[in-house]
Amino acid sequence: MPDPAARDAAEEASAFSHPAVAPDATAAYGGHPDQVVDFYAPRDGRTRAPLVVALHGGAWRAPYDRQHLTPFVDFLARRGFAVANVEYRRGPGLPHQGGTAPVAGRWPETFDDVAAALDAVPDLAAAHLPQADPRRTVLTGHSAGGHLALWAAARHVLPEGSPWRLPAPTELRGVVALAPIAHFGRAVELGVCGGAVTQLLGGEAEYAARAAATDPSALLPTGIATTVVQGREDADVPYAVAEAYAEAAAKAGEEVGLTLLEGIGHFPLIDPAADACAVVAEEIAQLAW
Repeated sequence: MPDPAARDAAEEASAFSHPAVAPDATAAYGGHPDQVVDFYAPRDGRTRAPLVVALHGGAWRAPYDRQHLTPFVDFLARRGFAVANVEYRRGPGLPHQGGTAPVAGRWPETFDDVAAALDAVPDLAAAHLPQADPRRTVLTGHSAGGHLALWAAARHVLPEGSPWRLPAPTELRGVVALAPIAHFGRAVELGVCGGAVTQLLGGEAEYAARAAATDPSALLPTGIATTVVQGREDADVPYAVAEAYAEAAAKAGEEVGLTLLEGIGHFPLIDPAADACAVVAEEIAQLAW
């Protein structure tokens, strides 16, 4: 039996071995340097294609930006999709008190940015990526980005008074969340990403009040087609988190697709060299086309 730690290391190394792929265009949705969206045109030359909006992971921490997702984004563009790769503000880059990892997330800027970016993408795509068909939009994200994708799709069910609440669902074909931090309670129990969930919400004192408007498992049902793709051997975001989200959806009267990939960890889902990445593209295609 392969050593799990060695497998995880090899998978991560493979996913991060690909060079970054430059976008065809970049547009700002705000004044901060991180408030930008990169656009990738479909590589097959088609003049109208579904739009995939992608949100990168990295535990909402500053060292991880959208660049590591660009090989995956390019993979989707080579499959005939128009793609928007969203950047957003993350943790400040300083270690958490008593720890070594940078603080996860900025409150409320991380959520401000994702909401603003998703609101701006249709107009920005019309200007910078005319091949994109906003009527066929699929939202995807990996890990912490998977959380943000699920959250962004649920803004119409946010609590009354939330600054991010929308009066109606956005025009989405659906969400494909990849190893998402989708159930905060289960993620906290498992210590996912070194306490990143609690840090994202500003600490333990704020956690309970803020989770009601940020935990995807508390924002159900959404009425939007949702699929979670998860490696069964994922040590970073264990599949128990995805299962807890699917169970919460079922209790709320909504069916969430859950694709568990045997022998797969956290990073092959966004690694163009891995078979799991092709599975992800197919899940997106089923919603988009």
